[in-house]
Amino acid sequence: MTEETNKKKENLIGEIKDISLDYQQKKKFPTEISEKAKQEMEKTRKELESFKKKILKKYPFIFSIGILPPQACEKIEEEENVPPEEAKKKPIHLIVLIPEEQFKNFNKIKLGLIKETENIKPKIWIHLKTPVDIWNYCLDGKYGIMSAIGMSFPLYDKGFLGSLRVAEIHKSLVLRKFERYVVSYVIAGSLVRGDATKTSDVDVYCIIDDTDVKRMPRLELKEKLRSIIYSYIIEAGELAGVKNKLNVQVYILTEFWESVKDAHPVIFTFIRDGVPLYDKGTFMPWKLLLKMGKLKPSPEAIDMFMSMGDKVSKRVKRTLTDLVIGDIYWGIITPSQALLMLYGLPPPTAKETPKIFRETFVEKEKLLEKKYADILEKTVKTYKDFEHEKIKDGDIKGENVDKFLEQAEDFLKRLKELRKQIEKHSQEKTIEDIYKNVFDLLKAIFGKKSEQQLLEEFEKKFIKKGFFPFPFLRILKNIVKTKKDFKKGKIKREDIENVRKNANALINHLIEYNQRCELISLQKGKLRLKTKTKTYELVLTDNVAFLIDKGKVSKINVKSKKLEDSSVEELTEALDKQKKKQEVKVDEDLFVMLKKKIGKFDILL
Repeated sequence: MTEETNKKKENLIGEIKDISLDYQQKKKFPTEISEKAKQEMEKTRKELESFKKKILKKYPFIFSIGILPPQACEKIEEEENVPPEEAKKKPIHLIVLIPEEQFKNFNKIKLGLIKETENIKPKIWIHLKTPVDIWNYCLDGKYGIMSAIGMSFPLYDKGFLGSLRVAEIHKSLVLRKFERYVVSYVIAGSLVRGDATKTSDVDVYCIIDDTDVKRMPRLELKEKLRSIIYSYIIEAGELAGVKNKLNVQVYILTEFWESVKDAHPVIFTFIRDGVPLYDKGTFMPWKLLLKMGKLKPSPEAIDMFMSMGDKVSKRVKRTLTDLVIGDIYWGIITPSQALLMLYGLPPPTAKETPKIFRETFVEKEKLLEKKYADILEKTVKTYKDFEHEKIKDGDIKGENVDKFLEQAEDFLKRLKELRKQIEKHSQEKTIEDIYKNVFDLLKAIFGKKSEQQLLEEFEKKFIKKGFFPFPFLRILKNIVKTKKDFKKGKIKREDIENVRKNANALINHLIEYNQRCELISLQKGKLRLKTKTKTYELVLTDNVAFLIDKGKVSKINVKSKKLEDSSVEELTEALDKQKKKQEVKVDEDLFVMLKKKIGKFDILL
C-alpha cells in the first residue's frame, strides 16, 4: 500500500470517527462549553437516566432506547409529522423499540411513555417503533432515516442498536471508498429476525457490479474489493464500540444472478429475509418478484436439488449424531422445496415446507400418500429438537439411524415419482392451452369447423395465397401431432418447449390478421360528409345509419326517413352486430334525406 493510499485511508477513518463521536454525544464536554451549559447537560443526563429506569421497570419488554442524532432531527421531524410549533422547541428525539408482539398495546404504551416525559426539560419527543417499522424504512428506500437510527446514542440496548450501528459504519466506509461498484448492501440474520443479542453476529451481504469491468478479470475484481471490504470490518467494530462480530459476504452481480436463476436456496433465503441498507434498484425488485412468485427455478436447478437426496444413504452411514440428522433433514427438505417450486409456488422456508407440502400434494391435488407428509414432518421436528438440544449426542442409536435412513430412502424414491406426475400434469396443461388458443382463433376466422377442415382452410386461404409463411403450416400440424403423441406417451420435455415457442409466433400472426379483418370491416361502413360549415361522420349498418356531429350521435331510420337522437352505446351495439356480416348496403334515398337535413355536402374518402 502506497504512502498516498495510507494517508487517504487515515483521513477517511478520521471522518467516520468524527461522525460517530458527534452522533453518540459522548459524556465528555469540550473545554469551550460554559459551566452553566455543563450543568444543564448534566441535569438532562440525570433526568434521562431516571426516565430510562422508570420505563424499563414499567415496560420490561423494551429492548432498545436511543437518542437520535441532532443532525438528522429535521428529516426525522418531517418523516414523523412533528408539528412545527413542537419542532421549534428543539426537543430531544428518543427512539424506543418494543417487540412486534406488543404492537397490539402500541397506543397504551406510547401514552404511558409520554406521561413519564411531562416534567423533563428540554422536551422529549418519543418515537415508539417495532423492528418491522424499522425495516420498513429500508424497504421504502428511506436510508437516511435508517442511518440516523443506527447512529443514535444508546441509553439502553439489548443488541439491536449496536448491531445496526456497526453495519451502518461499515456501509459508510465501503460506500465512501467505491460507491460506483456497490449495487446493494443488505443486512440479514438474527437482527432482521428480531432475536439479536449484544454478542450476536451481524450478517451483511455486499453485491458488487462487475458488468462494466474491462481491464481486469471479474474474479480478480471480486477478490480485490473483497479484501478492502473485509479490512473495514475491524475498524467498523472499533468505531461502533460493540462486541458484535460483523460477518460480510461479498458477491459479484453476475455470480449472484446465476444463483438466482438456479434457484439456490441460500440466495432465495437471502432475498426473502434480507433488508437493504443501500440499494441502486436491484435488490428490491428481486425481493418483490420473489414474493410474487416470478423468480422460478430452471429445469437444471430442479435436477440439481433433486440430486441432493441421492447421496443421503452413503453420508448417513458415516456418522450417527449431528451429521446424521443434518444430512437426512437437508436431503429431504431441499427436494421437497424443489417440487413445490416445480408445482409453481414460491420457495417456502424450511419451517413452512411440511405444512404447504401436505396441503398441496396430499389434500389438494391428491397426488401423494399421507405417510410421506408424515415422514417430512417427523424429520423436520427431529432436526429442530436437535438444534434446540432436546436431542443430544449419543441419543441417536444405530437402530434409529436405520429407521430414519429407510424412511428417507422411501421418501426420496416416492418424490422422484411425484416429480414425474407434476411434470406430466404441467406438460399436459401446456399442450391443451396451446391447442385451444390456436384453434379458437382459427374458428373465429373460418367459423365452427372440424380440426381437419380448419387445417385445410388455413392451407388454402392463408398459405397458398401467401398471407402466412409456409413454415406456419408445419407448426400448426405439429401442434396437432404433439397433442396426439402426448396421449400416447411419445413426447419429450424439449419437444413441448419447442412447440410452445413456435405456437407463440403463429398465435401472434393469427391475432394480428383477425384484428386487421375487424378493422377493415368497420371502415367499410364509415364515410365523412363535409358541408360549408361542418364535417360529419356517417356510420352505415344494416337498417340504421348513424350521424356523428362533434360527439353527438343521431340515428337515421332508412324506412321512416327520420333523424332521431341516439347514443354511443347504441352505435357500439350496432357495430358489433355488423362485424359478423361484413357487408354494408347503401340506400340512395339516404343521401337525399341527408341533403335535406344538413344541406349540400361532399363525401370525403
